[in-house]
Amino acid sequence: MQGQSAHPDPGPGRTGRPGRHPVRVRRHPQPGGRRVSGPGGAAAPGPGSGADPARWGAMPTAAGEFRLRGVRLPADLGLLTGWMNDPEVAAFWELAGPPAVTERHLRGQLDGDGHSLPCLGLLDGTPMSYWEVYRADLDPLAAHYPARPHDTGLHLLLGPATSRGRGLAAALLAALADRLLRERPRCERLVAEPDVRNRRSVRAFRRAGFRLAAELDLPGKRAALMVRDRTPHPA
Repeated sequence: MQGQSAHPDPGPGRTGRPGRHPVRVRRHPQPGGRRVSGPGGAAAPGPGSGADPARWGAMPTAAGEFRLRGVRLPADLGLLTGWMNDPEVAAFWELAGPPAVTERHLRGQLDGDGHSLPCLGLLDGTPMSYWEVYRADLDPLAAHYPARPHDTGLHLLLGPATSRGRGLAAALLAALADRLLRERPRCERLVAEPDVRNRRSVRAFRRAGFRLAAELDLPGKRAALMVRDRTPHPA
């Protein structure tokens, strides 16, 4: 399962591929290094302002105990670079190459204004996924849908090939969605935008409690806008 950026880098599209894709919610280098102004021109606080995902604690799932912690450089760079160079991951994240490529992607968030959090996902203590939790309302995606203040977006990939194809996507997404809505009281919705042709991706979001809110014509793809509401949406 994978997604694609609302503003992808130039190059051929990589959606709709068959086979067991790494989990991916939206390919887009987070613009963490630019200032995002709030009312009156002040820097708007992002989801990571003063936040430590390790404090969110353990999230029990049927697959084991799931936790997030912030990415640490240089300690995590080798692991993440290896995942980005896996051909199945590289086909969609487009971050294959030497460690400097992955580091540049991470630094844009770690050294930015904090509205995107790069995180390592651990299952029973073992690192097995990479996540980005970001303010969708402060992201270029917001120009393509009726964003609300504090909308929170998710990106993720399952790193080891052995973690893919086991139904982990829906289980982890559901656990994190529940925790984010608890930890972020001003956030009323979680969003993601997988390619409409990626039926397994859309299905995983549905199983995690997301609904298909709309189809969006984004640069480079037609996307399914998946939304997880704090308050159940009328059927």
